[in-house]
Amino acid sequence: MTSSREDALSKVPEVTLIFWIIKIAATTLGETAGDAVSMSMNLGYLFGTVIFGAIFVVMVIAQIRANRFHPLLYWTTIIATTTVGTTLADFADRSLGIGYAGGTSLLLGFVVASLLTWYGSLGSISVNTITSAKAEIFYWVTIMFSQTLGTALGDWTADSAGLGYGGSAVVFSALLVVICVFYYWTSFSHTILFWVAFVLTRPLGAVVGDFLDKPFDAGGLALSRYTASAVLFGFIVACLTIFSQRASKQAH
Repeated sequence: MTSSREDALSKVPEVTLIFWIIKIAATTLGETAGDAVSMSMNLGYLFGTVIFGAIFVVMVIAQIRANRFHPLLYWTTIIATTTVGTTLADFADRSLGIGYAGGTSLLLGFVVASLLTWYGSLGSISVNTITSAKAEIFYWVTIMFSQTLGTALGDWTADSAGLGYGGSAVVFSALLVVICVFYYWTSFSHTILFWVAFVLTRPLGAVVGDFLDKPFDAGGLALSRYTASAVLFGFIVACLTIFSQRASKQAH
């Protein structure tokens, strides 16, 4: 009989190339879907955050209650974190008036605090050591904060820093290449590099999502947010169908 420790591990996917491809697609979907609800449907950032926040809580509970790794459940939960991250960051940056730089700084503090609290409580922040419901809660809270931070960071570089969507995409892509270099050719902590990459894929997805659906005069392609979201969702489903994913292995 499989132990509860192995069951917990089975709910976290192995970090491979396809993991990162789906992650970037999911973060892009989070941007277009979040904007579709808050902007295209005119529900506003606060109401959009309430809607996606409720979905996020339900999905995390379902993920924690599951007794093994379900790719569709896991990635649906990831999408829930990135959509609530989009509307929450926009609410903090725009509705509360703290600006992109203020929102980025605040959310960076939340991510660091979450990781430090997690480490102080359980002794590790590696995804290969998630063996309890408590660790899973830390995992998903950190992910939600990182997705929100990524949205604010993407908006800051594209708008306040004046890099635009294309320039920002190049910057974040280049930073991810640097992370890859550190991962394969240095002895730098793979756990820290994972979380840095996890954060950086979010602003990359955010600026790509904005590039797809923002008006021409704002530097975007003016595509329908609904169409872009549907295509991205279809791509994610196709990846999950074509490529098998294994559960993360326990670190020894």
